[in-house]
Amino acid sequence: MANSLIEHERIITTVPKAKNVKPFIERMITLSKDATVHHRRLAFARLRDKASVSKLFDVLGPRFKTRPGGYCRILKLAKPRLGDNGARAILEFVERTPKADPNAAPAVEAAAEPKAEKKTAKAKKTAAAKA
Repeated sequence: MANSLIEHERIITTVPKAKNVKPFIERMITLSKDATVHHRRLAFARLRDKASVSKLFDVLGPRFKTRPGGYCRILKLAKPRLGDNGARAILEFVERTPKADPNAAPAVEAAAEPKAEKKTAKAKKTAAAKA
């Protein structure tokens, strides 16, 4: 569950599981603030996933470098889980990675060149067809 939280930065689970995983994840984040080989090996010994350890030390550690603690939060959901009626919760990091806006315009320089080439190609075809 800790690997899933590191990968997705937000998971939905039951309240007891979230309360159990939260201190474990916070210890891992504290380890990742100092990116030494010893701390990487300690984190890998507990997580057993190379991708999670690399994201922990490359992304999450620097993000929480100045924060003294309290890296996760548990938000309780109103709707219980189907089947056994268990209380659900969202376990997430306090600071999340901003997602790229799909509606945002691409960089002006990179977008200007391909459009200009396409227009000139179309212009050449129309000029050849008229001739």
